[in-house]
Amino acid sequence: MSAEKVNNVVLVHGGFVDGSGWQGVYDQLTAEGYNVSIVQNPTVTLEDDVAVTRRAIANCDGPVVLVGHSYGGAVITEAGSHENVSALVYIAAFAPDTGESVNTLIADPPPGAPVPPILPPKDGFLFLDREKFADSFAADVPPQQSAFMADAQVPWGVGALQGQITKAAWRDLPSWYLIATDDRMIPPPAQRAMSQRAGAKVTEAAASHAVYVSQPEAVAALIKEAATARG
Repeated sequence: MSAEKVNNVVLVHGGFVDGSGWQGVYDQLTAEGYNVSIVQNPTVTLEDDVAVTRRAIANCDGPVVLVGHSYGGAVITEAGSHENVSALVYIAAFAPDTGESVNTLIADPPPGAPVPPILPPKDGFLFLDREKFADSFAADVPPQQSAFMADAQVPWGVGALQGQITKAAWRDLPSWYLIATDDRMIPPPAQRAMSQRAGAKVTEAAASHAVYVSQPEAVAALIKEAATARG
């Protein structure tokens, strides 16, 4: 197969946030002619988020590069079995295998890893401690913006963390992975282990967990690499 650019990109956000954080990446890609769709996951259950993502994929005309940040990596791992998906891109993301969940992957953190300031569940939903949000999630984002992100948190359903992958799409599709080396939510050693297991092409950025917000150019560059690497 000749190298032919995939023109459709679907962006999937993670827990505690919504799709608006992709604005910078969206601007980079659309300026170069990509058709970009941004999924707004309810983040209540993995099953629902996969259904929403698959609808976005189905709405695209032709092959799709499917991109997930954080918990969005679990979503694209399950949703990526859609016939339109040609490549997966993980941005500081969970990349579970078949039978695994986010809970599985966070059960045994690397020694000395920072503990994300997740508050005890309330009515089945999780939040990050507002006062610690910037340091843990968005340390390299301007303070005013990280404060807004903390106050605009989306409740993350405990059920979403428990959702198990029925078939890991990275076993059948080429994948790329951006490791955020200053991440205090998903430890970089865990990111390296997941990306290696998936056989992903890896790049690294000195960035927080919110690398998609703080370094949209680096994220867009990896997506473009995946979009032009067919065959």
